[in-house]
Amino acid sequence: MPTYDYHCPANDRVVEVKHRMSEEVTTWGQLCKMASIDTGDTPLDSPVERMISGGNIVSSGTMGSGAEPASPTGGCCPGKMCGM
Repeated sequence: MPTYDYHCPANDRVVEVKHRMSEEVTTWGQLCKMASIDTGDTPLDSPVERMISGGNIVSSGTMGSGAEPASPTGGCCPGKMCGM
């Protein structure tokens, strides 16, 4: 499931949450509920903005595997036959 970073201009906080790509988070109240954090003094209807840095997908099958990337030199294929 992708993770997204949201910024709340009302309190200048950034919160990371996981949710489906089809879900939309628009308020501080929604964000706090998804992240299971206290809303504090910020009004629940305060708007939040999804940050560009969010949207990372982490596969649990690759976490901590210790495996190196398929092409550590940055080439597009293992045999480097693609011209890169």
